[in-house]
Amino acid sequence: MVLLFHFAKGAIPTGWFERLVVQALNYGSLGVDLFFALSGFLITGILYDSHAEPSYFRSFYMRRALRIFPLYYGVLAIVFFVVPLVPALQGTELASLGRFQSWAWLYGVNVYLSLQGGWVMSYLTHFWSLAVEEHFYLFWPLVVWALARRPQRLLQVAAGLAAASFVARQAAALAGVNLVALTVFTPFQLDALCLGGFFAVVMRQPGGAEKVRRAVLPLAVVPALVIVGLWLANNVTDTLRMATSPLRSGMLRLLLVALLLRALTARDGAADARFFRSGFMRFLGKYSYGIYVYHHFLSYYAATTHTLPRLTETVGSLLLALVIQEGVGIALSIAIAWLSYELFEKHFLRLKRFWPSSREPVAVPSR
Repeated sequence: MVLLFHFAKGAIPTGWFERLVVQALNYGSLGVDLFFALSGFLITGILYDSHAEPSYFRSFYMRRALRIFPLYYGVLAIVFFVVPLVPALQGTELASLGRFQSWAWLYGVNVYLSLQGGWVMSYLTHFWSLAVEEHFYLFWPLVVWALARRPQRLLQVAAGLAAASFVARQAAALAGVNLVALTVFTPFQLDALCLGGFFAVVMRQPGGAEKVRRAVLPLAVVPALVIVGLWLANNVTDTLRMATSPLRSGMLRLLLVALLLRALTARDGAADARFFRSGFMRFLGKYSYGIYVYHHFLSYYAATTHTLPRLTETVGSLLLALVIQEGVGIALSIAIAWLSYELFEKHFLRLKRFWPSSREPVAVPSR
């Protein structure tokens, strides 16, 4: 979803169908919200299942560091130390990123973007979501460890934090906080993470998987109705559209949580179950971190060099140009991520054996 969104930057539709396609691709930005919900679910499950282990904190943080830091800091080292030494890149926007490096090294990209009120870090802008994720890791393991023996209290805290994040985002919007901060600042992004964590705990309670399965439909229908109502109201006044934008984003996140829960609980044999559990999706899951990190270097370059408009002029069709740019961009992103994982990242992952985790998978009834 995110790649489709980013590689469509610069599209200039001329007809109604092209506008419809571009608008649909723009919704790919919601992929980050889906990532937060999925991450909250996975991380909370890992933490909850291992909360009684004596090496709880050490194992979690070391295993996370081995998965995240080598790629993250390896890319930063190339950007800040290698790129400036390449003559062909000197004077380029990529080589000028050094002025931002303190924010990047400290996982503060989202804080800097919030303070500036703009997407001003060019090739590293997408690291904002990695910063949010890292901030979540700083406090959530302590919350789960303290409350795991009282799951109902943990559920209350998770739901409360999700609601507080949603309310804070709405209040900040009404107070005139810039749109970038509303999108990237960690306190405004905890609702999807905590909702994912909430349902991870629910599924680990007696009968929890069936409860989650029954919750999918209302979690999808209610926010969908609210979104339709907001769409109808937004056609009345621009002021109302601005005021209700955070509410709309919150409802969209609930829809994405419903999608996640459906993927987790779909009956064996269902078409969507076969899709979500397919080898292709497992492949994307394995290499998704690298795909996300690397793709934006390609998509940002394509956007700033206006490759899509030029390609459109060459082939005579925006839709064909989109197919070509999306296809080439996504294929290259996957190829680079595969090489990065197989040649670099997996060597660090092998060290996880020194910090084992006894996590057991959650059983989901198949019928």
